[in-house]
Amino acid sequence: MQPVRLPPGAKRVQDNRLWAAFDYAFSGILYATRTQRNMRIHLVAASLAIVATLYLRLDRAYVALIVLCIAIVIALELVNTAIEAVVDLMTVAHHPLAKIAKDAAAGAVLVVSMASVIVGYLAFYEGVTASGAKVSAAVAGIPRNYVFVTLVVVGVVTIFLKAFAGKHGSPLQGGAVSGHAALAFAGATIISFLAGTLVVALLAFFLAFLVSQSRVEGGIHSYGEVVFGAVIGTGISAGLFLVIRV
Repeated sequence: MQPVRLPPGAKRVQDNRLWAAFDYAFSGILYATRTQRNMRIHLVAASLAIVATLYLRLDRAYVALIVLCIAIVIALELVNTAIEAVVDLMTVAHHPLAKIAKDAAAGAVLVVSMASVIVGYLAFYEGVTASGAKVSAAVAGIPRNYVFVTLVVVGVVTIFLKAFAGKHGSPLQGGAVSGHAALAFAGATIISFLAGTLVVALLAFFLAFLVSQSRVEGGIHSYGEVVFGAVIGTGISAGLFLVIRV
């Protein structure tokens, strides 16, 4: 049997559809961030929680559990936003069933949020009560957590800026700040701190510069938006590194 050959350009169309799917997903996140106060609260709380895992030197199992809780809460908040939008689309009257749908969706978010608070308390209790040699022994696990926490915080800050300061473009293309530049320079800063050698640091920042330059050359961002992203990524990475060294 002869293998099926895709027509010219079919793979590119599939790739574009995949990219569009990510773009639509980020659009949903930005919409919820822009319009839903609870979503903004969840994102801020999530950032504080993961920074706390870094500062308290929590074990990986605790960090994974907290990340899972954060993901579930944010995902349910997105579902809640979607349900509210569908209900508003289907009816303009104050129908009792519409109220039930919205209340039930909000209740689901509340239940998971309360459970996450309990999980957070149990997980952070270990770090808060730890002291002396136990904390010192956990320092060896800091770099991996530092990388993860830094990139998440940079991502959250970028989402906020795109949601409230964005003037043009889509979530993955354009906006008031370059997310690519922010993440690239965050990664370069992380590599510089962890490598501890000038050559590696220069190479990392050079690659970050190339990533940022490509966004300008492609007409996706202006120089100001790229610089803004670079400052955010570098500043957050350096700030969190100082936090774990306190």
